[in-house]
Amino acid sequence: MAITSLLNLPSLCFIAGVFTILCFHAVANKGHQKRRLPPGPLAVPVLGNFLWFLWRRLTSGKPKHLIRDLHAVYGPIITIHVGSIPVIFVCDRALAHKALVELGSTFAGRFPSHPAIRFFEGDQYRIASATYGSVWRRLRSNLVSEILHPSRIRLHEQGRSWTLDLLLRRLQPSDSPIVARESFRFAMYALFLLMCFGERLEEEVIEEIKETQRRILLLSSKLTVFVIMPSITRYIFWRRRKAAMELQRKKTELLVPLIRARRERRKELQSSYVDSLLDLDLEAEGGRKLGEDDIVALCAEFLMAGTGTTVAALEWIMANLVKHQHIQTKLVKEIESVLLAGDKPQEDITEEDLPKMPYLKAVVMEGLRRHPPAGNLLPHTATTEDAVLSGYSMPKEVPICFAAAGSSWEGEVWEDPMEFRPERFMEGGEGEGVDITGSKEMKMMPFGAGRRICPGMGMAMLHLQYFVANLAWKLEWTAGVGEEVNLSEKEEFAVVMKNPLRVSVVPRLRRN
Repeated sequence: MAITSLLNLPSLCFIAGVFTILCFHAVANKGHQKRRLPPGPLAVPVLGNFLWFLWRRLTSGKPKHLIRDLHAVYGPIITIHVGSIPVIFVCDRALAHKALVELGSTFAGRFPSHPAIRFFEGDQYRIASATYGSVWRRLRSNLVSEILHPSRIRLHEQGRSWTLDLLLRRLQPSDSPIVARESFRFAMYALFLLMCFGERLEEEVIEEIKETQRRILLLSSKLTVFVIMPSITRYIFWRRRKAAMELQRKKTELLVPLIRARRERRKELQSSYVDSLLDLDLEAEGGRKLGEDDIVALCAEFLMAGTGTTVAALEWIMANLVKHQHIQTKLVKEIESVLLAGDKPQEDITEEDLPKMPYLKAVVMEGLRRHPPAGNLLPHTATTEDAVLSGYSMPKEVPICFAAAGSSWEGEVWEDPMEFRPERFMEGGEGEGVDITGSKEMKMMPFGAGRRICPGMGMAMLHLQYFVANLAWKLEWTAGVGEEVNLSEKEEFAVVMKNPLRVSVVPRLRRN
């Protein structure tokens, strides 16, 4: 759930009006009063900055980039109070590098879900949200070694080819514009379900799981109303709570049969993520095996994390290829030069061809720089009580958000940072050889950095290069008739196009 969604709660206006008097009599979190938190707008007990945001919206309209505006006023590190919970936002690449890399173990914690919304997630383990420690290391190590290691990724090469065929069948030329995002999302779910369960599922099953996960994602942002005065909001928004519980039940009903079927047939099929989870034991908990609910939670996390950001990044990249036709043409010429080289010209792109295409990688890198899928990284917390950053106290129980887009758009690092220009990642460009892990310096961090860096970074880069190359090579992409590519954004699980990409595609003509 995006932490910034907590800042947009118009539905709480009614609550604020009725219970303001009671709120002012409540006791604030006294523990934070003695600490020197970073600066921020005026906060009041229980309601936090809600009244300030409400006043700002009434007097100035809905802010387009609220956090960026606040950074301009208060500096590179600020505090926003969401109810009684302070949230620290860091928007400075040097500070981000210090916290995430230089002091990596100090700021590798995760902010636990608020008790009021924990019913939506249960007590099962997830890698992204697990407490920094032995259980987290065990789960992450299993994911990396059993599914994300390059040797394991190569095992799914035929699966990617099958997924590409599925995608191309859905991107058939049509008299009306095609909404590309829906086709991208279906294809990525097909691929990640194959990697998760080891077999190709029927399209109806893929569609049902995709839609259930999608509904869970959309509803999760609406559950933030339970964070403020949960003893009251749980009754006011009871329908929302009921819907969340029903979706959780639906997800379990869909995934448990796949897990059980896999347990019975695993020797007959290609290895999968579920295989590793069935075998996994948690040494820190006496060597116990994962329960079915734990495996459901980890599978759902794998599907959500793998598809959401990849679909968002793929759509942003293809949108820019449509908007900037000269970039699409240049990319196709590079692909053609690779496939037609040598004595045996090729018709299809193989994964072995991708490293021979530097401009393709530059296009993908520029897409990740200009449109990082995560506007803010998942909130970190300090792992010690006495953590300090830039002279400010970082309490252990306070979430710390790092702006992924902040370093990607800095004019000190990037020339004309808001322009889409892949050439900056070619030889001589300011992005040549950039370290996207952030270990050396924080010029961009589309996958995070430090101890909590996204473990699927290598797989994501392969998937994006493979699908971008094939989509550009097989089809000619243009805006639909009467359509214009609008690069406005909105935040869901990932930062996505506010107006989904609508395109016309036709098979690309080949030279004789």
